[in-house]
Amino acid sequence: MSEERFGEFVLVRRHADGHVAELALDRPKAMNAVSTEMARSIAGACAALGADREVRVVVLSSTHERAFCVGADLKERNSFSDADLVRQRPVARGAYTGVLELPVPTIAAVHGFALGGGFELALSCDLIVADGTAVVGLPEVSVGVIPGGGGTQLLPRRVGAARAAELIFTARRLAAAEARELGLVDELVGDGQDREAALALGARIAANSPVGLRAAKRALRLGQGLDLRAGLEVEDAAWRSVAFSGDRAEGVAAFNEKRPPQWPGE
Repeated sequence: MSEERFGEFVLVRRHADGHVAELALDRPKAMNAVSTEMARSIAGACAALGADREVRVVVLSSTHERAFCVGADLKERNSFSDADLVRQRPVARGAYTGVLELPVPTIAAVHGFALGGGFELALSCDLIVADGTAVVGLPEVSVGVIPGGGGTQLLPRRVGAARAAELIFTARRLAAAEARELGLVDELVGDGQDREAALALGARIAANSPVGLRAAKRALRLGQGLDLRAGLEVEDAAWRSVAFSGDRAEGVAAFNEKRPPQWPGE
């Protein structure tokens, strides 16, 4: 396993022959509160991972024992002037869109607190694995703002408009069991097992065609919100992008020869 640091607060580890990248939030003294510097590091790590053709899956995790991420750094925000806040906004957005726009499947490994912007980072992933200690929520209206890292758009896509409205308007926190029941997380595992389970899921996904995975994610994301006819056109375009690829040829050959595929990734 290799490691690379992006700034002071983000650590990238490579697993499964480099095909599974773990982006670990590593600001333990602040329970991974997202400062301006940390936001830049998350965006930078995502840009590097998205451009790396060896990466097939990204797992977003935390090195803190009791928190995934508690959201924006409100201590830093308290010192901001209005002009500071305006200048910081695109930097903050860059962290969330960096995760959201990763071209490969993404999995959040959540334990402890995942609140506000912390939960929005998880929502920006395709799948969320949580352990029994997880506490999630979007409490922004309780401090006079709104979810600004994608929460008002991503949460209703998971749980529906009315449920998302109730959760955002009340600012309430949900324990792991209720979060799983309502669909805010996708898989609930034993305490302390979220990272291990997410990495195992990532390895299973990464065994598949890298060309196919990127195209499938593109079709899933671009098709959201479209009517069926338009969505099927998105799917057809994604299919055409893989139908004549080396991965498709290798996949068919490996199936017929009853052997594991050796993906060329092109």
